[in-house]
Amino acid sequence: MDPPFELLKGSPIPRRAAVDQPVPRLVVAVRPRIVSIDLLRGAIMILMALDHTRDFFGAGGLNARDVTDPALFLTRWVTHYCAPLFILLAGVSAYLYGTSGRTVADVSRFLLTRGLWLIVIEFTVVRLGWFFSLNLHLFFAQVIWALGVSMVVLSGLVYLPRWAIAAIGLAMIGGHNLFDGIRPENLGAAGWIWNLLHRPGLLQLGPAAKLYLSYPLVPWIGVMAAGYALGPVFRLDGATRQRQLVLLGALTSVGFIVLRAANLYGDPTPWTAYDGWLATLLSFINCEKYPPSLLYLAMTLGPGLLLLAAFEGARGRFAHVIITYGRVPFFYYVLHLFLIHALAVVLAWLVWGDASWLFGGTPADKPPSYGLSLPAIYAVSLLVVVALYLPCRWFAGLKQRRTEWWWGYL
Repeated sequence: MDPPFELLKGSPIPRRAAVDQPVPRLVVAVRPRIVSIDLLRGAIMILMALDHTRDFFGAGGLNARDVTDPALFLTRWVTHYCAPLFILLAGVSAYLYGTSGRTVADVSRFLLTRGLWLIVIEFTVVRLGWFFSLNLHLFFAQVIWALGVSMVVLSGLVYLPRWAIAAIGLAMIGGHNLFDGIRPENLGAAGWIWNLLHRPGLLQLGPAAKLYLSYPLVPWIGVMAAGYALGPVFRLDGATRQRQLVLLGALTSVGFIVLRAANLYGDPTPWTAYDGWLATLLSFINCEKYPPSLLYLAMTLGPGLLLLAAFEGARGRFAHVIITYGRVPFFYYVLHLFLIHALAVVLAWLVWGDASWLFGGTPADKPPSYGLSLPAIYAVSLLVVVALYLPCRWFAGLKQRRTEWWWGYL
């Protein structure tokens, strides 16, 4: 259950002296969108549809990690790239939003309000998409929650020098596994704070309502801060930007391989050798997402940076189609979630004669006999993506034509 979102447009704040010197709006110009960012974000959207289709249509659990079932494992594993790369790109976009005369205060205000808006959306519209019920007995704090809170925190961090933001982000990403041994129950009444920051858990909100925190905040805030610090790279000319992204992506990927091979630090579960080479390889890349370990983030962000370099100057019809999804991810996300859930209701009613569990329950509540084969899941996912192309193209054109301030929140 891993969602996402479009964030912002533009370019960075060139000088910190601009904090208290707003530029008249008449001179504000919209910076052209960066193709590689939209293309990678669009690819993330497509992968996300596969993951959520598997959630609603698959027979197994939501977080498939059985290395002895390679097809199912890899179907889940490839979607690990969605959340880290989306939050990283949100940080980059936050930096780019600061161009065209916007001050640090402008950026901070937008991040604060945008983040709070996403938190509200997580517990209202997104929740309705997952549950198809207004019974408020259970809430999930997932990726949209993490994205929103990370923006709220970044709204304060933007006042710091770039090197300080980078240091904070990298410390959160690289250092949080030092505290894996601390458990909420060790902290007594303050244990819920540890669930909020570091360890997933179920919190009792009242006599009937519960909140499951599946996305602890510390690593995700670090990813967004790192993305913000990366932002100036996207102000460079294409060739220079490509070289720097290749260097950063290669270093991160090699660092993952070396650190993972050593089994010394960076993930709570060491990899193990199996009789077959494939199961051993899958064990090597089977890193923890909840919360995202250092190795999980290195494994996903490193190749993601290489993809950004590879997508530099991408052209062609196929790239254009994928970019369409990447330009309206908020719209796409809401529609795809409701569409997948609705299709699951129809299938459950037609084939199994009972869809009641899809109203008020979660995909984890599926009955034992329920589920499609993996090829069928891929087919349904493709159907969802294709069905949403024309609506996304329409909405992308609409957003491009509109100038009202509130369109930035959609």
